[in-house]
Amino acid sequence: MDKNEVYIEEQNTILEAMQMINKSARRTLFVQNSGVLLATLTDGDIRRWILKGGELQAQIKLAANYEPKYLKEGQAHLAVSTMKEYRIDAIPIVDENHIIKEIIFQNSFSKKKSRFEKDIAVVMMAGGLGTRLSPYTNILPKPLIPIGEYPIAEHIINSFRTYGCNRFFMIVNYKRNMIKAYFDDLYKDYQLEFIVEEKALGTGGGISLLKGKINDTFVLTNCDIVIDDDLTKAYSQHVESENLITMVCSLKNFTIPYGVVNIGKDGMIESMQEKPNMSFFTNTGCYFVEPEVIENLAYNEPIDFPAIIEKYMSKGKRVGIYPIGEDAWLDMGQFDELKNMKERLGC
Repeated sequence: MDKNEVYIEEQNTILEAMQMINKSARRTLFVQNSGVLLATLTDGDIRRWILKGGELQAQIKLAANYEPKYLKEGQAHLAVSTMKEYRIDAIPIVDENHIIKEIIFQNSFSKKKSRFEKDIAVVMMAGGLGTRLSPYTNILPKPLIPIGEYPIAEHIINSFRTYGCNRFFMIVNYKRNMIKAYFDDLYKDYQLEFIVEEKALGTGGGISLLKGKINDTFVLTNCDIVIDDDLTKAYSQHVESENLITMVCSLKNFTIPYGVVNIGKDGMIESMQEKPNMSFFTNTGCYFVEPEVIENLAYNEPIDFPAIIEKYMSKGKRVGIYPIGEDAWLDMGQFDELKNMKERLGC
């Protein structure tokens, strides 16, 4: 393990910490000074900071845990039981001067992926024309665009199967017979039901066709994205927050390729920034949703899901986000992302 991957200092920012966690694929960073353990900073600490409105450019010391769990030299044999007791992913071993000598990670002992507490239904919106991927989608519907040996829709299903999901609904319209034919020919150890749109219903209207079929929290996902993150935490946050809808949102860092000029009074230049960086959260197209959203929709009427969200927000209903890192969102919706998705999925 490269210590630079998991060591961080107090003056670093929340944004820098998120980037380090994404790069290292570890969920915990260790705040230190000359090797001396000061605090820990987990993806959960960062998420709580963001959800309470904290700024991405704030120093990590505002979000870090300054009472971290640790073991002393000679106590490494207690690592597994300690991590299990305190539900943490890593624990440092320190010497008498509190200098970190070793870090033991939970996944050093187990590679088992987390599973949802119950069998959560997954609804895939797969009825669109896929115009961003034309001319490919003039021949194949977007859910069948291959990523390696398998189409993207099958990758998505396989991803949710690892969470223990067994019930899938696929809302189809454009070239639906091709989609149905492909999956009908597959051996499946899960349930897959096709919900047919006879007219374009937008990104939300199609779920109105599921009335009476889903009676518990479900996942709603686009058919061209994969979330490479632990969604069991998103589900737990959704339940604990008593949200009606929780939107999975990805951090995006964008460099404006121009010098930006801010104009003040009388047409005078107030300030200039050369190719400034912007950081913001964007909708990934994956949500945790309560079944009443389905039941309250007008049956078979077009509506986009963001419009559904805005309607509930205007009524004061609980609609939250679950933030993930930039690299945790794999989006196939544009040509330049296809190669990246293939590489990330090992295709």
